[in-house]
This record gives sequence, C-alpha cells and structure tokens, in this order.
Amino acid sequence: MKRFFTICATVLIWAAPATAQDAGAGADLYARHCATCHGADAQGNGPMAPALVLQPPALNTLSARNDGVFPVVRVVMRTDGRDPLVSHGSPMPIYGPFFEGNDTPLKAETGQPIMTSRPIVDLVAFLRQIQQ
Repeated sequence: MKRFFTICATVLIWAAPATAQDAGAGADLYARHCATCHGADAQGNGPMAPALVLQPPALNTLSARNDGVFPVVRVVMRTDGRDPLVSHGSPMPIYGPFFEGNDTPLKAETGQPIMTSRPIVDLVAFLRQIQQ
C-alpha cells in the first residue's frame, strides 16, 4: 500500500507541471511586474532601465545564454527571492510576497521538481515561450 501511494505521489508531481502552466497568465504578470525594467519585448530595455545601476538582462535570450537550456531554477529563485543576489547590489525586486500561495511543482532543467507558487510557474511558462 505504501508503494502505491509513493507511485501516485510521484505521478502527481511529474504530471502537475504539464497541466499547471498558463503562459497567458504569465504574460499578464510579466506586463504588470517585469516589463518596466526588462521591456515589453523582454530585451532588457524597459523605461526604467536607464535609471538602474545594473542594467536588467534580456529575458528572451535566457536559453541561448545557457547553452540552449532554459534556466528554470535560476529564474524561479531570482523571482521568488531565494537567490536575490544582494551581495552584487542587484536592484531586482523580490516578488515572492506578491506571488505567494498555491505551491506548485515545476520541473527543473535537471528533471527534478522545484516547488514554487502558481504565478511564478505561469511566468516561467511565458518566458519559455518567448525564447529566441
């Protein structure tokens, strides 16, 4: 019986990321929270970029700058504040408090699940969709 529950839990973890992502909702979140710095076209040229000490990176080339692999863990952890890069003086706001709730597993580039909030899963789906 224990093995049955373990198998069911594993199936749910691996199946959930495929059904939980909503790139449309992610696009709305991007427009509301990210485009001001990263630009509407995700090229790092938002209207606030000139005022920032550290220029925001282009988000539409994340995969290209990571040997063709979308850096899921890095994006999740930078967005939710687990990797804020404070020691580097990063002006990246921590959006974890805005995106809390609804813990959702997301498959990392390693194949392992990473838990994050549903809005961040949607944002990742959008960012994956716009990679060049």
